[in-house]
Amino acid sequence: MNERSIIDPSEPDGNGTWLETYMPHNELAHPNQAGQFISLAAVRGVLFRQRWLFAGVIVAALTIGLIITLLATPMYQATAKVSVEPYGAFILEGQDVQQGIASNQVGDYLATQVELIESRSLAEVVVADRQLGERYDLLGQDIDERRSPDMSDEQWLETKNTIAASILVRGVTADVPDISWVIPIGFRSDDPALAAEMANAYADAFISSDSRDSVEGNEYAIEYLREQIEVVRGRLEEAERATNTYARNSGIIVQPSAGEEGGAGRTLTSSNLAGINQRFADARAARIAAEQKWRSIQNLPAAQLPEVQNNPVLQRLVSDRTGKLAELAELRQRYSDEFPQIANILAQIEILDTQIERSSADIKATVRNEFVVARNQEQALQDELGSLSNESLAEQDDMVQLTVLERQAEALRQQLRSLLERFNQISSAANVESGTMTKIEGALVPGSPYAPSLLQNLGLALVLGIGLAGGLAVLREMFDDRVRSLDEVEQKIDLPLIGHTPHVSEKDIDVESSNNFTSLMEAYASIKAAIEFSLPRSRNVLQLTSTHESEGKSTTAVVLAELFARSGRKTLLIDADLRRPSVARLLELERPKSGLIEVLLGHAKLEDVVVKGVHDNLEVLPIGAIPPNPTEILAGDELAQFIAKYRDEYSLIIFDSCPVLGLADAPLLARLMDGTIFVLEANKVPFAQARSAVKRLRSSGGNVLGLILTKYRALEAGQSYGYQYSYYEYGSDRK
Repeated sequence: MNERSIIDPSEPDGNGTWLETYMPHNELAHPNQAGQFISLAAVRGVLFRQRWLFAGVIVAALTIGLIITLLATPMYQATAKVSVEPYGAFILEGQDVQQGIASNQVGDYLATQVELIESRSLAEVVVADRQLGERYDLLGQDIDERRSPDMSDEQWLETKNTIAASILVRGVTADVPDISWVIPIGFRSDDPALAAEMANAYADAFISSDSRDSVEGNEYAIEYLREQIEVVRGRLEEAERATNTYARNSGIIVQPSAGEEGGAGRTLTSSNLAGINQRFADARAARIAAEQKWRSIQNLPAAQLPEVQNNPVLQRLVSDRTGKLAELAELRQRYSDEFPQIANILAQIEILDTQIERSSADIKATVRNEFVVARNQEQALQDELGSLSNESLAEQDDMVQLTVLERQAEALRQQLRSLLERFNQISSAANVESGTMTKIEGALVPGSPYAPSLLQNLGLALVLGIGLAGGLAVLREMFDDRVRSLDEVEQKIDLPLIGHTPHVSEKDIDVESSNNFTSLMEAYASIKAAIEFSLPRSRNVLQLTSTHESEGKSTTAVVLAELFARSGRKTLLIDADLRRPSVARLLELERPKSGLIEVLLGHAKLEDVVVKGVHDNLEVLPIGAIPPNPTEILAGDELAQFIAKYRDEYSLIIFDSCPVLGLADAPLLARLMDGTIFVLEANKVPFAQARSAVKRLRSSGGNVLGLILTKYRALEAGQSYGYQYSYYEYGSDRK
């Protein structure tokens, strides 16, 4: 068996060393588990301990749910289906002025339609269409009893219509479809025929409301557009009149541009400025060319000018002069210069030279004149350009305001054009229905009620019952401070856990104790081993006590005495419960006339009253007559002298004393013991009482070695089912 040593830091032995107790390794409290407020084991323990509470509350809840279901009025639901087309079926452009739903808004659109179906406004439409204010099958046969005496017929009819609308709002249902565009419209009523009729009425009213809203919307749009067209047309007329008035007052003449209908063109001043600017540029270019030409020929002889050389008139004159010179040379060979013919030729040559020189000079002067003319034209155009530039700059200041006025007028023209186009489109499509909603399935009279549902009600009752039972269980656990878990023993009682024994019924104790391999005997064997390691052989006087009676203290004393005796140690078991002795009964011995009291008082010898033969090495000293003053006997010196006398004669002496609380016997006896073992029954004694009992033992001088937890139910503590039934049963199949 795997065991670990646990040192008790509070109790030194007679030699000043710390005593050690041994316990199974699995019984140690896990440090992490100790700090957990809620664990799986704790929940499992609560469920097991409060199982009858859970069972009772759940059965009661299911019973109440069954009764409510049987007593409830059957309700029927009929459903009609309407197909919704979020994008519409466009026949003519402009048919629906509110079309245009984005794909990511389809869910919102369908949810909006569902809200419209469940709205009071649609309920009022259904009431008006079906005249439900006069229907007693909807309002009830006793509806007239609610009429006030001072109500007129019109007021009472209006009141009944309001009541009918409220009934419809409570009965209608509609769900947003997940994977389709079909909205189911249902109506719930205790009358199946009425449920089907109202579901169909709602579907028809919903579809007609869509068409009606579409037509009304188009009519409203037409009227609104007509009003807007008149307003915009008047504003455009005023804007154009203001533009013309401002242009006339400012002297601005605007020339319409070609291809710009109704648009503003260039002003007369800007057009003249552009023309003069172009002419000035041309004149400057001509002047520069003429000037360059003149500068290039200014210092050259006229005869060298290309214009002169290429002039046909001069070429003819030069040719004539050349011919005359040839003729003169021929005549001079025969005649002198006084010859009349030679004199005539010379005169002709002189005339030709004069003509050539004059023509060359005229050509050169022409080039200079062209330069002068070009310069004068440039200067004149420059003066004109400066004058027009000043006029244009002055006109630009006026054009700013004129441009603003023209833009306003143009914006109004565009607005009027758009309004006219939209008006024509909607006027053409005003009487065409788009068909965005279609009734695809009418409601049928339901053959069976949808409510009350037995399974749903029982399921709800089960959930509520579990919740209520859980709350009551937690409340009970909060006020329940009993010892249950092995992990809590050392933390809350401040005692090392020597061991624990499983819960065994009274009728099975004999069977369990007769087999050394049962869970009970294996547990006691572990406890015996821990006690052997707790005390040296020289400190061999033990006391077993408990908080209250019937915690298994006497049984533990008897079983441990038998186990120690079987291991070869001579053991004396003393029944020291002077009030309710039970050792003789547990060992099935006849109660003697003389026992412990007679030995202590010297009325009998131990050898004469001790019971032998129960087991080898085991002797039992029971109680004879119950004394009237047990506290005085235990407080006297006789018990101390008895222990001192027989300590060395026996290997182990075990005292089975009475419980601690309410009595002084156990504390008086504890001060004389080498060690006291505290026996505590699981799931019975509160922690506060157990701590108080241990405190009394220690305050009287007792050396409390540790605690034995008896009648331990693993399931009560939250352990698993396997732990409950197989922890100490290794080899239990042996006989």
